[in-house]
Amino acid sequence: MKKLILILFLGLYTMAGIAQEADKIVGIWWNDEKTTKIKVEKVNGKYIGTIVYMIPEKYVNGKPPVDDKNPDAKLQTRSLIGLQILSGFVHNAGDKEWEDGKIYDPKGGKTYDCYAWLESNDLLKLKGFVMGMRWMGKSSEWYRTTL
Repeated sequence: MKKLILILFLGLYTMAGIAQEADKIVGIWWNDEKTTKIKVEKVNGKYIGTIVYMIPEKYVNGKPPVDDKNPDAKLQTRSLIGLQILSGFVHNAGDKEWEDGKIYDPKGGKTYDCYAWLESNDLLKLKGFVMGMRWMGKSSEWYRTTL
C-alpha cells in the first residue's frame, strides 16, 4: 500500500513538472523586428498567440494596420491588433518543443505549419514550413517582454 501511494505521488509530481515546462511559452513576446507584441496563452489545452500591441510607427492615420494581405476579401479590413496569428500548438515534452501549430503571416496573408522551441527562457524560436518539410522554412526569433 505504501508503495502504491508513493508511486501515485511521484506520478502526480512528474505530471505537474511537465505542465510547468509546457507553460513556459506563455507570456508576451516581441516579434523579431520588435514592432509587434504577441500574447501567447493556453486555451482549451492548446497554445495560441494574439497580437496585442504594435509600435505607433506602424499606424496609418492614427489607426493600427489592417489585414489587407488576407486572401479573404471580407477579412482585409480587420485590425491586426487582436488578430490571432498562432494556433493549435501542443507541447511535446520529449522533443522539448511546441508542435502541430499554425502561424499566420499578415505581411503575406499566408498561413504555415509551425513548431517552436525555447532557446532560453527569454528567446522563443519559431519555424514556419509547408508540405511537412520542417527543414525547409523560415525561422523567427521572439523575445520575452511585458505588455
